Amino acid sequence: MKMLAEMFTMAPGNKDHQVAVRCAVGVFVPLITLLFLGRLDLAIFASFGAFTGIYGRNEPHARRFGLQLRAGALMLAVMLLAGLTARAGVALALSAAQALWLQVFATTLVAGVCSLIVAWWRLRPAGSLFHIFAFAAIASIPNQPSLWQGMLVAVLTVAFSLLVGMSSRVVRSRRTPWVRPARTPLSMAEKRAALLESAGYLVAAGLAGTLATLAGERLGFGHNYWAMVAAVVPLVGHSTRHRVSRGLQRIVGTAIGLVLLAGILLLQPAPWQTVLVIAACQFGAEMFIARQYVLAQIFVTPLALISTLLVVPAAPGILLRDRIFETVIGAAVGVAVVLAPTVWRRLRARPGA
Repeated sequence: MKMLAEMFTMAPGNKDHQVAVRCAVGVFVPLITLLFLGRLDLAIFASFGAFTGIYGRNEPHARRFGLQLRAGALMLAVMLLAGLTARAGVALALSAAQALWLQVFATTLVAGVCSLIVAWWRLRPAGSLFHIFAFAAIASIPNQPSLWQGMLVAVLTVAFSLLVGMSSRVVRSRRTPWVRPARTPLSMAEKRAALLESAGYLVAAGLAGTLATLAGERLGFGHNYWAMVAAVVPLVGHSTRHRVSRGLQRIVGTAIGLVLLAGILLLQPAPWQTVLVIAACQFGAEMFIARQYVLAQIFVTPLALISTLLVVPAAPGILLRDRIFETVIGAAVGVAVVLAPTVWRRLRARPGA
């Protein structure tokens, strides 16, 4: 009962509207620019480059800049590796099934390595959810756009996000002293926790990707990386109950978000309206992501799927079906990974075990 109550409890705000505006502007300006240039095929690079603005939410300007610079550099590396992985599949003349398994394997490595880097750099949000999403989404594009053009868009978007992150310095009352924060090395306990968390990301992402791919081959579902993204959601939390709750919230929020998405798609928005919807969803997601995860997911779901449709058109019905199917698989795997250590300890504690 307490877990159910927590799922629908709204935490107090903390200047969330300021972060939400920055993130919305950070994604809207690059996308609308690409629309005017007739290059929405590069929109996915702008969308993920704009994730730079998510980091350093309410930090002083100097620390925010450092965190966002690191986050942006890591995201650029992930996008570059994704483009190279897709091209490696073509160069090796892999079949569609082989290329899919290559993507699962590579995405699993990205999940573990990026989780470790994020912990080492003390970035928040923690974990490698965004990096899994960015890598797999780009690597799975069937007709890859020019890599140098995509990376140019990504670099410019990251630079713009850094500029937006510093924009409040023009207001004297909002300006914080530019003091470089002291580097505090991770303690041994923190290093062990980072390594264990990284292992959890490897297991959860790899298992979810494997199950989703096998199920997709037999049942005709696609977008297996959505299961990998959903699987790592429960890994972030301060307690087992909180982590399990996040997994359930992911499913509930996604289901409601799909209803919202269906309504948006029924309106058949023009490309410029689609860009506005993406910016609005980005605003809504950042407004509530730290306060109410179910509500945030209602915005995240159409944000993710509409961004995908800009680059890889698909039948809306198939997209909605795949999203809920992959989310359930991923969330179930993530919850299982969270509960596994507790179950193991209890089994070992039994008399005669």
